Amino acid sequence: MKLTARMFLIVAVFLFLDVPTYWWLSHDPTGTAALTMAFGLCGMIYFYLAFTVRRIGPGPEDRDDAEPHEGSGEQGFFAPYSWWPIILGAGGAVMFTGIAVGFWLCYFAAPFFAYGVYGLVFEYYRGENKHY
Repeated sequence: MKLTARMFLIVAVFLFLDVPTYWWLSHDPTGTAALTMAFGLCGMIYFYLAFTVRRIGPGPEDRDDAEPHEGSGEQGFFAPYSWWPIILGAGGAVMFTGIAVGFWLCYFAAPFFAYGVYGLVFEYYRGENKHY
């Protein structure tokens, strides 16, 4: 994970240096905004990975003498099935369509979108899937 964090740091530094150069040469606000957001995303991923590797220590992928079986095992918990992304996606689609078609549609879609976010976040804290 250290190597991955370092890779994202290198890309973030490159983008940090590239954004002013791109703006100076092109004066394109759209590309400059996209490169700035890419820099921010790479920076956030670097920060997360660097923070995580400091907290849990280096993994087998950081050692040259590691064996493939050292990285096996449970990698995390992933929901096997969920209906909440459908509600969230439909609410978001109608809400963003409302921005293009008529803003009045956002008022009707926002509660469905908020309900989808609430359901997705608290899926394993209530109901039949509740974990104690």
